[in-house]
Amino acid sequence: MASSRSSSASSPASADDAQAVSGPSSAPDGVAALDRAFAILFAFRPDDKGVSLAELAARTGLYKSTILRLIASLAHHRMLLRSDDGLYFVGPATLQLGALYQRSLQLGDVVLPLMRRLRDASGESVSFYVRQKDLRVCLHRVDSTHAIRDHVREGDVLPMDKGSGGRVLSAFGDGRGELCERIRHDGYYMSVGERDAETAGISAPVFSAAQPLAGTFTLAGPRSRVDEALMLRMRQPMLETAIEASEQLGGDATPLRAALALLKPEKAREKLR
Repeated sequence: MASSRSSSASSPASADDAQAVSGPSSAPDGVAALDRAFAILFAFRPDDKGVSLAELAARTGLYKSTILRLIASLAHHRMLLRSDDGLYFVGPATLQLGALYQRSLQLGDVVLPLMRRLRDASGESVSFYVRQKDLRVCLHRVDSTHAIRDHVREGDVLPMDKGSGGRVLSAFGDGRGELCERIRHDGYYMSVGERDAETAGISAPVFSAAQPLAGTFTLAGPRSRVDEALMLRMRQPMLETAIEASEQLGGDATPLRAALALLKPEKAREKLR
């Protein structure tokens, strides 16, 4: 079997291979067969209970014959599995690779550069909070360059029921009620004077593969600078940064993408006023 795979890989591309290349996007200077194989792997979705050959063809734009040849190699390396009823599943080798990625990944390596980017875009302090039972803890912090700022340090423990960071952690955790539903819909929350009368902030959640809710980005500062105009301007960068962090951590950024899609038409209408 190994020799047949080798000879097939080295033979000239068939007509359907040449046409199928136009389906998924190809990397510049990459290998077309690898691009097609990755297109098959990334065609699987979180809620799939098994995917048929016809569905893989529909999702990737590849011919079934091309998919079957690539699946043979993917299955050989345990990247895909096939059930007795002909459905395909992501294989255990992907979990092995994911575990290697998780072990090599430090949360700070992902969030701190993104936090600095938000600080530079806004001029204000950015924190990353995680939930610990009924409290939130500042895990990472990038301070504003201004002398007057909200003075939160790494390791500080704050309430969950006050401030944008706590509200977001509650809403995307086990929170219920109208406010939590609105936060989940919007993908962010802006607070003014909740935890401290002179402080305002905006927060957006970050998701990961290790746990659904990894934490939240919070941009905060004095109300004299972090006013409504600044927070409205930072909504899109906050959501985009939260999406980037979630994707790097292997989380499901679908709620954030949905929130961003709702926000963009609103910002377009604001420009027309």
